[in-house]
Amino acid sequence: MSDLKEYKCPACGGAIEFDSKSQKMKCPYCDTEFEVETLKELNEQMKREAGQEDDLSGWQTNAGGEWQEGETDGMNVYTCQSCGGEIIADETTGASNCPYCGNPVIMTQKFKGDLRPDMVIPFKLDKKAAKEAYYKHIKGRRLLPKAFRKENHIDEIKGVYVPFWLFDADVDADVRYKATKVRMWSDDDYDYTETSYYSVERSGDMAFSAVPVDGSEKMPDDLMESIEPFNMAEAVDFQTAYLSGYLADKYDVSAEKSVERAHVRMKQSAEDVLAGTVEGYATVVPENTNVRMSGGKSQYALYPVWILNTTWKGEKYIFAMNGQTGKMTGDLPIDEKIYLKWLVGLTAVFTVFAYLVEMLIF
Repeated sequence: MSDLKEYKCPACGGAIEFDSKSQKMKCPYCDTEFEVETLKELNEQMKREAGQEDDLSGWQTNAGGEWQEGETDGMNVYTCQSCGGEIIADETTGASNCPYCGNPVIMTQKFKGDLRPDMVIPFKLDKKAAKEAYYKHIKGRRLLPKAFRKENHIDEIKGVYVPFWLFDADVDADVRYKATKVRMWSDDDYDYTETSYYSVERSGDMAFSAVPVDGSEKMPDDLMESIEPFNMAEAVDFQTAYLSGYLADKYDVSAEKSVERAHVRMKQSAEDVLAGTVEGYATVVPENTNVRMSGGKSQYALYPVWILNTTWKGEKYIFAMNGQTGKMTGDLPIDEKIYLKWLVGLTAVFTVFAYLVEMLIF
């Protein structure tokens, strides 16, 4: 005897049954009806989609090149004994403190090995611009402790070339959504609400170019993504001359390990693009997403970033500024007393608003 097959309603998720009167499959919970063949095809489609997994193989991760003889002469590696960061600097620049944690660094070896970057975006903004951007960043922050503005000072500002893996790929995406439309009306006796359920599908092909993933373990991904975008039109072929006067972070996350992050970023972007085309519904919830990528390849680049470290009440705060565009980001402390007052005030306003809405309705 074959196993009994239970079909779920695509609209509400309830178990549906065959209705002998209409000769259709019918959900007893939301009264939605389906043709038997239509429901069978939908069920098979959902089974196929459930069996699909993201494939991260097939990416070309042979980014970077070989150093020319003598090209790395005069370049030293400095290691932070606290966080383990490795910084590259020429003999004229040197390094005394780690740009990430502010602790002392020591020269451990002459630079050798690793991959040669394919390209670099040179610094356009100087240290003065970074300092001005920092003070502009903290200006007008109502929840920032007043003492932080007065007593806080910048411990150090360092221009650092941060290693990035840049990924290209062609993306083919399919997304199915569960959507609803709501109709409301009243008569002399009752208020009525009718909810209609829809299965909405969207598909699209997209090409992604130079999606960046930082190759530094010490550099938080969200911090680097917050100072994007970088203008790739200003990227040039790498030359060691661009490192003069600046530090360069030595990558410690390989291109192979960065593929997953690039895949996540491309997938999320593709989903956002398709979701933006679903309009006219009261609610829209993604039910299934299938994103396929092909032609994946990578390049190795250095991006210009100004790193600012500050210390306040024993805690270190790190800020980053895009050395090309000037976009600044970083976490700030919060005055808990001011925050509590703000929260109480917001709650009071919301309560009054809810009361007025209730009075208008009833």
